[in-house]
Amino acid sequence: MELRVLKYFLEVAREESVTRAALKLNITQPTITRQIAQLEEELGEKLYLRESYGIRLTQEGLLLKKRAEELIELEEKIKLEFSSHDISGTLYIGAGETAGVKYVGKILKRLHEKFPGIKYRMISGDSFDLVDILDKGLIDFALFVGQINNLNKYNFLTLPDSDTWGVIVRSDDELAQKNFITPEDLKGRELLFSHQAKAHGEFSKWLGYPQDELNITGTHNLIYNASVMVREGLGVLLTIDGIINTEGGSGLKFIPLKPEIKASLVLAWKKEAVFSKAAKKFLEFATQTN
Repeated sequence: MELRVLKYFLEVAREESVTRAALKLNITQPTITRQIAQLEEELGEKLYLRESYGIRLTQEGLLLKKRAEELIELEEKIKLEFSSHDISGTLYIGAGETAGVKYVGKILKRLHEKFPGIKYRMISGDSFDLVDILDKGLIDFALFVGQINNLNKYNFLTLPDSDTWGVIVRSDDELAQKNFITPEDLKGRELLFSHQAKAHGEFSKWLGYPQDELNITGTHNLIYNASVMVREGLGVLLTIDGIINTEGGSGLKFIPLKPEIKASLVLAWKKEAVFSKAAKKFLEFATQTN
């Protein structure tokens, strides 16, 4: 299986047309058709079906598209890491939504001042997304927020900062008159949870009753999008402080939980990771800052 052929397949998938893909790649249509036919034979699966408007990927084709994108991104990462003998290159850092990302920003600023050839790429996601791409080697480091399963399989630094959990409500909500939120305040309310918080069940102990008894009407992995749902009156958002603007004029209010819940911040990397020069320098600076 050649990366060149996978790139042909990805272009066909993006364009939804063999003809348009051939034009974009500046090769003949029969060449692409032949190469993908050989790929289908090698895998033993049909990758796409012809429709009146173009092509449609099969389930096997969709799976290959996802895996091919990961392989091509890894290829680009390797090329960048070997493109120079100087302290340069691109860092790949994944991060959950947290105000604590400013810690990473401070490290990157110091690093860039000393090694201007080092670039970075930030990738956002919840803990499930970050674990997946960290384990596959698609990122060098991941900034995790809160409870993480199997953290002992990584090397990590626990950062000095932490996040405070609370809720975001509309300014005209009756809860907006409160200075803190108790478990009783959430009973019967329509709630918006992150996928991570819902899956880990980390609030059951704070609630004092099973999390299943909550009326969770929506889940999300991007807090900004969930805050828009709050503005539309779709529920109370359980989140951490400092991500969404809740200052005057925003129409929203953040209220901390009581008893207080703090979410730790952890910078993690694979134990067997072989770092580029840029990644080594980032870790060196992170350790000094910590």
